[in-house]
Amino acid sequence: MLKQRIITAIALLAILLPALFWPSPVPFAVVALILISAASWEWGRLNGLGQGAAVLAAGVCLLLCVGSWFLGLLARPLPTVWTIAGGLWVLGGAWLLRIGVDGWPRIPRPLRLAAGVLALWLAWLAVVQARVIGINFLLSVLALVWVADIFAYLAGRTLGLKFTKSKLAPTISPGKSWEGVWGGMAAVLVLAAAWTAADSAWQAQVPSLYTRLAARGLWLLALGAIFLAAMSVMGDLVESLVKRSAGVKDSSGLLPGHGGMLDRVDALLPTLPLALMLASLTA
Repeated sequence: MLKQRIITAIALLAILLPALFWPSPVPFAVVALILISAASWEWGRLNGLGQGAAVLAAGVCLLLCVGSWFLGLLARPLPTVWTIAGGLWVLGGAWLLRIGVDGWPRIPRPLRLAAGVLALWLAWLAVVQARVIGINFLLSVLALVWVADIFAYLAGRTLGLKFTKSKLAPTISPGKSWEGVWGGMAAVLVLAAAWTAADSAWQAQVPSLYTRLAARGLWLLALGAIFLAAMSVMGDLVESLVKRSAGVKDSSGLLPGHGGMLDRVDALLPTLPLALMLASLTA
């Protein structure tokens, strides 16, 4: 299993890194388009679609992405879109966690399918817009999710249930603890402060998300970092809810040793649009 994970990770990095650092954002947009389309196929399968219908769901997401690209939305500020998307994630995500695993199947399947495809399309649009803004900006958002996830795991393993008596969401993801969430948030605050200082020291031409927030006050930097870390946890929990309802451990076996594409991007689905929302509010 470890060997598979390493080989898959190396293969993904060999594709993603050249696309990310290419002078033009086009290669990255194409790679992200393929990955999001694969995640859309997984979404269809998780919601009970057969092979052909799941491919159709992926095709719909693909058409939405290509259409927005053709319309020139990648380089166009979309503050209203990101504010609405962010609001839907906050309210909708909280509602989903409240109804839990048992409540998910009671939502009409067409609505579930449409919501998932819409979320994946918005995530693609957000990640490509972030790349258009600049690599430093995009990496600052991605790093926040990675750091929150890694340190939540470490803090949960070492401190889980030592300060609280209950799990974070025992019926959805039994392995997550409140101590893990707090550890991830603390690490994100350190990351935000360090990245802001590095931007200043190296006089970054394209400011990171953290520098944009800090320009409006350190209180906004701290609040924004904690908020995005919390929403990354929500994205992870929502996907776990859907998988538990479907009775599967991974969204698919597309990535040997890592599960499926949704398993790799779940925390990014709410975080990317919300990061663009915060960036537009501080522009």
